[in-house]
Amino acid sequence: MQAYLDNSATTRPCPAAVAAVTEALAEGYYNPSAVYRPAVDAFRRLREAREDILRQVNGAGCQLIFTSGGTEGNNLAVLGAVTRMRGRQIVAASAVEHPSVRAAFEELERLGHEVRVIGVDAAGQLDWPALEKALDDGASFVSCMQVNNETGAVLDAKRLHDTVNGRALVHVDGVQGFMRVPFDMKHADLYTLSGHKIHAPKGVGALIARKGVLLNPRQLGGGQEGGLRSGTENTPGIAGLRAAVLRMAGLGPDMPRALMEKKLRLARLVRERIPEVIVNGPAPEDGAPHILNLGFPNVRGEVMLHALEGDGVYVSTGSACSSKKLKVSAVLTAMGIAPATAEWAVRFSLSPYTTDDEIDYAAGRIAAHYDLLKRYVRR
Repeated sequence: MQAYLDNSATTRPCPAAVAAVTEALAEGYYNPSAVYRPAVDAFRRLREAREDILRQVNGAGCQLIFTSGGTEGNNLAVLGAVTRMRGRQIVAASAVEHPSVRAAFEELERLGHEVRVIGVDAAGQLDWPALEKALDDGASFVSCMQVNNETGAVLDAKRLHDTVNGRALVHVDGVQGFMRVPFDMKHADLYTLSGHKIHAPKGVGALIARKGVLLNPRQLGGGQEGGLRSGTENTPGIAGLRAAVLRMAGLGPDMPRALMEKKLRLARLVRERIPEVIVNGPAPEDGAPHILNLGFPNVRGEVMLHALEGDGVYVSTGSACSSKKLKVSAVLTAMGIAPATAEWAVRFSLSPYTTDDEIDYAAGRIAAHYDLLKRYVRR
């Protein structure tokens, strides 16, 4: 049997998305910038895709720029917004952001802007007084994740909006939250999403901007996407993204609750078999419905990962974008977890299509491997 529990790294494209991509490649291959009828139809399908995506975040009236995914969207949001502002800026981001946001802030610092890193507590929640201090000092741009990709900690977006209270632009990285944790664009000025996290193909995503938000483009040329993302649109990818969005929406408003039940089932089964297991981040019931980060005392996460791989159980030790570069998670370190303890971490991430059989199988294999591996403690 196989159990794929690494959906925060990527998801399997749903059949509807595969069919939509195939149709767009075979039949709808026209350039939406051309003016003859089939091309105009392709342009219309882009408009319909924008509308369907915006509807999921109550984004009527917002601008949607199609991108290649979360990294490009985050770069365009952070660098595009701040470089449009005049003069040196104070900008703020949490200490647990995705590498694509952290790197963009490092670039801003290189350009002469002042970067404030806002700490988090052991549950991954923002240090609100520190954010308030940054705003009092004149911060004009704030970036925070909706859902942390390693721990599942969920941003209180309303509190963020109320705390900022119009003093700065707010960017929310929604890559791990879109369509799994409800979001409303009234709580942000900019919102990033990525297709391959919600059963669409890789290589497509979007940045949503509230009306009136000004951005400098990061990609120049033909003026597509309102001049903010030049280059012929990825119509097959966008078709797949739209199909996946509609399929996820079709699962109904109870989908997040059902997904949470699956995660709690996994947490309960592992805890019953391994009482000493550690939860990294928020309590399972308080985090996002699809991400669970567990530490297995005295067993390195990488060792557990490969042991499970041998049984067809696929998990990760953290962000797929940085797992080959960092020995210890920067996210867990920022949460105050000791490096030695952080090395024990394994991330399990589910999707609405994860079955109870997969969860039960994975829990059994986790317990069996831990029972063996814990006997071999490094000296």
